[in-house]
Amino acid sequence: MNKSIRVLLADDHAVVRAGIRQFLDQDPDITVIAEAEDGEMACHLIETHRPDVAVLDIQMPKATGIEVTRWVRAHVPDVGVLVLTAYDDSPYVVAVLQAGANGYVLKTAVPKDIIQAVHDVNEGKSVLDPAIAYKYMAHIAETNNAKAEYELLTERELEVLLLTSKGFTNKAIGVQLGISDRTVQGHLANTYGKLQASSRTEAVMKAVSLGLIPAQP
Repeated sequence: MNKSIRVLLADDHAVVRAGIRQFLDQDPDITVIAEAEDGEMACHLIETHRPDVAVLDIQMPKATGIEVTRWVRAHVPDVGVLVLTAYDDSPYVVAVLQAGANGYVLKTAVPKDIIQAVHDVNEGKSVLDPAIAYKYMAHIAETNNAKAEYELLTERELEVLLLTSKGFTNKAIGVQLGISDRTVQGHLANTYGKLQASSRTEAVMKAVSLGLIPAQP
């Protein structure tokens, strides 16, 4: 039997939280264990409950979803972060990905896609709403016009990044390539530096936009 995915839900609108919780609760593999009405409460509850996935809005009192994401990456990095918001502006997209979120989905998405996004983030995959992916890649194209601006990735780093884009964990990548998961993490760290990225999602998106690896379906 699959272990239930423990979810924390943070949004400053009670009606929105209730609506999201209603359809998340319909999935037998998801359990909403706590709700937060502001960013400060979200950090406290994440530290207390250590959920598998934190579903965050961007605009919240006391701390934004972006600030909460940065806090999670600094203090409880094993917690997956899915940003669920109405904002699709490029500055928000860039800030969220640079903060280290695993996924960015718009509230206009259908419930089944949001449920799938929770599953994907729990499995260590990167999730981007198609409209968000397009905006982010357009942003990269505008601000970085040439591959020469980035230090070239080694063949091994490209192999690791390609498997990362397919949603494999560090351990699974290590098994496929015959290296340790610590070595995989080292290659990813080098890749982040070369691509000026701060998360798996951002590194994959930059690599796809630059044509270094193919986009995954």
